[in-house]
Amino acid sequence: MKLRRWLLVLIMLLLCLPSVVPPVQAKAASISIQLDGVSLSSDVSPYILPKVNVTMVPTRIISEGLGASVAWNQKSKTVTIGKDGSSLQLTSGKNMALVDGSAVALDASAQIKNGRVMVPLRFISENLGLQVEWNQAAQRISLFTGVELVPPPELSKEGIRGAWISTVFNLDWPKAKSTAQQQQQSFITLLDSLQDVGINAVYVQVRPAGDALYPSTMVPWSKVLTGIQGNDPGYDPVAFMVEETHKRNMEFHAWFNPFRANTDLQTASLHPSHVALQHPDWIVNANKQLYINPGIPEARQHIIDTIMEVVNGYDIDGVHLDDYFYPSNTAFHDEAAYRQYNNGQYANIGEWRRGNINDFVQSLGESVHQAKPDVEYGISPFGVWRNKSVDKTGSDTKAGVTAYDSMYADVRAWIQNGWIDYVAPQIYWSMSNPAVDYDKLVDWWVGEVQGTDVDLLIGHAPYKLGTNEIGWQSASEIINQLKYNQNYDEVKGSIFFRAENILNNPLGFKDQLQSYYR
Repeated sequence: MKLRRWLLVLIMLLLCLPSVVPPVQAKAASISIQLDGVSLSSDVSPYILPKVNVTMVPTRIISEGLGASVAWNQKSKTVTIGKDGSSLQLTSGKNMALVDGSAVALDASAQIKNGRVMVPLRFISENLGLQVEWNQAAQRISLFTGVELVPPPELSKEGIRGAWISTVFNLDWPKAKSTAQQQQQSFITLLDSLQDVGINAVYVQVRPAGDALYPSTMVPWSKVLTGIQGNDPGYDPVAFMVEETHKRNMEFHAWFNPFRANTDLQTASLHPSHVALQHPDWIVNANKQLYINPGIPEARQHIIDTIMEVVNGYDIDGVHLDDYFYPSNTAFHDEAAYRQYNNGQYANIGEWRRGNINDFVQSLGESVHQAKPDVEYGISPFGVWRNKSVDKTGSDTKAGVTAYDSMYADVRAWIQNGWIDYVAPQIYWSMSNPAVDYDKLVDWWVGEVQGTDVDLLIGHAPYKLGTNEIGWQSASEIINQLKYNQNYDEVKGSIFFRAENILNNPLGFKDQLQSYYR
């Protein structure tokens, strides 16, 4: 840590040094740059060369941050960067570089701007071992040495101790449509409180209703931030939350509601860029909400694109989906899409719907892992796949809703095909419920992941504590569930719904959980 702090100080000093190299004119752009989450400033901002779409950055920002040496030869207008016995040489005006003496083609040569040596970001980073993230919407370059990207050892040892943080309806955060500073302080307090209980991972709802808690080029700002959809809150909440979460050695997973477009049927208050107004032909009214029709290929791709905007723009640890696929126990009028897109591949509309969700789950996973192989991709489906009475391979339960038959989510296919990294079924029943028993469901899900590379997390329901439903009259219910999970190596951790239902300490649950984890 002392070495990193020293390096940052050195970078700042170097950026302030005068240079004898005469400046040339170049188009300015307000692009910010960060090194391992710490903002760096320079009298010359990074900029993009439009014809070749190459980002140019001050050499010393990325080279000195790694302890590399930088030498500028005014006569030959050549910059030499050295590190760990390797050498990079770039010459102004020449689209060839020397990497350890071997010539390598460049998309853009080194340039001089306002007395600073500017070099192509991607080339330098790849040759110095930096990871680069570009956030188009925020106009921000994030550079990582790799130190912050490795989960802390204690996290992998103790497993996931997660909490869902709901932003829809301002449930967990932000509690109020207040100032940026107040919202930031509120999140810091929330994180500290969760960590004090023993939570080491948060699953934050970043797109609650077809909108965004980050500057997006595709969807509007969420109304939970300011009260009005489309209004800029004056900061980037996701960037802030990721940084604060990682400061505490906690994991940050971006949680998405896949096909929910809006929480009600009203469109008058939606921003013009909202998907319901941009593509009304994609929208289905169901269960008093607006859904994006999973049967339309372009609509599925739109959702993937919005998720990838977050994957590419932020240092998240995971992409997390909940069970917002097809709505259960309600009519869903997608007959026209079925006629248009089925092409005879599926025998009935139910199989076609499952095929649509399978295609979405697989395609999104491929996109995430291609962009960032280390980002975890997981889904939290409804806790019952199918009842044994309908499918002999299903669980010994009598659930009125099932993932496969009601939401058209064939979770078994996702696991067997390895399309996801983990599954986190919402097992929101007690250990004494005769119709849907917690124990039996854990046993069943363990059997589903055995022999696969898919991890199993368990979704728990502290929100039910104190209700009249059978088994929820004592906080010991969830503690006993956690103890039961210890019977299986396949269970890699737990996620609790939701943050407020932990911290409000229902029936003393927060105190018991804290004691259990300690």
